[in-house]
Amino acid sequence: MSVVKFYKEDQQVPLEMHKVRVVQKLFLPNVEERVKNLTEAGNNTFLLQNRDVFMDMLTDSGVNAMSDRQVAASMIADDSYAGSETCNRLLKALQDVFGTKYFLPAHQGRACENILAETFVKKGDVIPMNFHFTTTKAHITRLGGRVEELITEEGLDPDILLPFKGNFDIKRLKKLIKEVGPEHIPFVRIEAGTNLVGGQPLSMENMLEVAAICKENGIMSVLDASLLQDNLYFIKTREEEAKNMSIAEITRKISDAMDIIYFSARKMGFSRGGAIVSNNEKLILKMKTLIPLYEGFLTYGGMEVRAMEAMAVGLYESMDEEIINQGPLFIEYLVKELDDYGVPMVKPAGGLGAHINASKFLPNIPHEQYPAGALATALYIAGGIRGMERGSISEQRNPDGSENYAELELLRLACPRRVFTLSQIKYCADRVKWLYDNRDLIGGLKWEEEPEVLRFFFGRLQAVGNWQEKLAAKFREDFGDSL
Repeated sequence: MSVVKFYKEDQQVPLEMHKVRVVQKLFLPNVEERVKNLTEAGNNTFLLQNRDVFMDMLTDSGVNAMSDRQVAASMIADDSYAGSETCNRLLKALQDVFGTKYFLPAHQGRACENILAETFVKKGDVIPMNFHFTTTKAHITRLGGRVEELITEEGLDPDILLPFKGNFDIKRLKKLIKEVGPEHIPFVRIEAGTNLVGGQPLSMENMLEVAAICKENGIMSVLDASLLQDNLYFIKTREEEAKNMSIAEITRKISDAMDIIYFSARKMGFSRGGAIVSNNEKLILKMKTLIPLYEGFLTYGGMEVRAMEAMAVGLYESMDEEIINQGPLFIEYLVKELDDYGVPMVKPAGGLGAHINASKFLPNIPHEQYPAGALATALYIAGGIRGMERGSISEQRNPDGSENYAELELLRLACPRRVFTLSQIKYCADRVKWLYDNRDLIGGLKWEEEPEVLRFFFGRLQAVGNWQEKLAAKFREDFGDSL
C-alpha cells in the first residue's frame, strides 16, 4: 500500500488516489429553509428530498462513485433473459475473488437475507451473530426466530481503542451453542464490519475461529460481506498475520472457511445488486428455487444487467489496496478532526463512516426522546448535512409494545467512496464543531407516526418544543448571511 507524506507535516491529509472527471451540482438551502424542510420530512432524514441536501452522508449504500472501468463495462451488458454473457462474467469475477463455484443473484443484500431466512430459519431457532443489522433481524424474527448478539464487551464501548471491536465473544458463542443445542441454530452470521456499532471490524483470526467452531458443531457459517472491503483494509493494516498478505489472499483465506457468503453490491463492489455464493451445491440447491419466485430468473435475480457488469469490475477493484483505502482514510481524518475538538466519537475510526456518540454529545436528552435522531436533525439545520440515526429509532419495539433502547445512540456520517472532496469533509467537521458548541440548544423528538416494522425508514417525528427554531436563530446570529 503506497504511503505519501507531505513535506509540511502539519498539512498531512488523506490524498485522493483518483481524479474527478464527472461532477454533479450541489445545492445548499438557507437555514430557515432547512428547518422548513425538516418539518415537512417529519424530522426523519430518510424523508428529506435530495435536492434539499448539501452533503448526503446518510449511507454509502448504492451511492459510491463508479470507476471509469465500471462505466465502460456497463456498455457491453448482455440483456438476454437466459444464457446471458453478463451473468457468466459476473460468475467468473465471483469465482476469482471468493473462490466459490456457485452463485445466486438477488437485487440487493436484504433480498439475500430473505432467501437465507426463508430457507433455513424456522420458529424457535436462534441465530447468533456478532451484531444484528436492521433488516437481517426483521427477516429472522418475522419467521419466529431470535437473534443473539455476541459482540465482545469492548465492542459496545465507544472510547476503548482496540483494533477489532467487532469481534465475536468466542466464550459466549461456545456457551450459547451448548445451551441451545446445535440443532436449534441453523447458522451463525458473521458481519464483517459492524454496521450499527460504528463500523468496527473483525479480525481474520476471529472470523476463522468462529467458522471452525461452526464446523465442529455441524452449524453453517454465513458471512455477510457487504462491508468486507473496509474490513479487509483494517485486517491488512492492523493484524500482524495479514501484513504480508495481499487483499486477495486475505479474502480467499476468509471465504474458504465459510459455508455461505452473501453481500450487497450497493456496498461491496461499488455498484448495485446482491449475491449469494458458496462451494456447497446442496445449500445452493435449497435456496435456488426461491430466486425465480422472489427475485427474477437465475441469470439476473432482479438486477439490471449494466449493474451486474459494473459489479464484476468493482469486485476486482475491491482487491486493490489503493482503491479500498480511500474510504477508511477519509473517515479516519474526519474522526480525528472531531475528536481533537472534543466531540465524542466512536474510536478507533472504523469503516462505512464517522460515528458520533449522541448520548455523550447530548447527555441531557433522555433515551425516550431519541438523542441520535435529534442530533441528526440538528446537523441538517446546522449545515444541510444528512446523516443517519443509528440508535433506538433504528430498533423495533418489544412484543409487549415497550421501547427497545439501543446499546449505543449514534449519528452516522457515512463517507461514500470517491464522492466527497477534502474541503467538503472539512466543512462537515466545521458544522459539527459549531453544533457541539451550541449543543445546549438541542432538544428531543417524539413520535407522530410510528410504523410497526423498520420505523426508521418512514416514520415521522416532532420536535419537543421549539428548539429547532432557536438553533436556526443562533446559526443566523453566528454566520450572518452565510448559508
